[in-house]
Amino acid sequence: MREKAIILEQNIRSDLKTIAQIYAQIGAPAISQDAGEDALIVLAYRLHSLYSAFENIFREIAKTFESHLDDQAGWHIQLLQRMKLDLMPIRPAVINDAAYDKLDELRRFRHLFRSAYSIRLDARRLQLALDKAIELRDLYPQQTVYFLQFLQTLQ
Repeated sequence: MREKAIILEQNIRSDLKTIAQIYAQIGAPAISQDAGEDALIVLAYRLHSLYSAFENIFREIAKTFESHLDDQAGWHIQLLQRMKLDLMPIRPAVINDAAYDKLDELRRFRHLFRSAYSIRLDARRLQLALDKAIELRDLYPQQTVYFLQFLQTLQ
């Protein structure tokens, strides 16, 4: 388990750097009234990428501690729900209910963004996802540090 914990820790740290970069690119906490469609698409893509980076962390945690991921439809929500479970002595919860709420909104937005081939982006829906992402920015670091500290006890 020692080797797996070391690899997982480094993978998480790498994804956290990506998350920080995405937050730096997101910038302003509000969508400008005169934002054009191209600007909305760029922001939507960044929010899509933000959730994907978090999901990558969660997938690696699940593979390390729970040995498998379900391949069935709906695994994205199941993975997110699993991350708020305290599975001690296997592993602690990775996120709390508040972070789950924000991440679930980003997950739903990513699904919409990925499947919206013929619809225009709704600025209000995009603003909701952006608001949740901004709220999450203050929540995830403390929870991540706690999980990384747990990983260090395994090394």
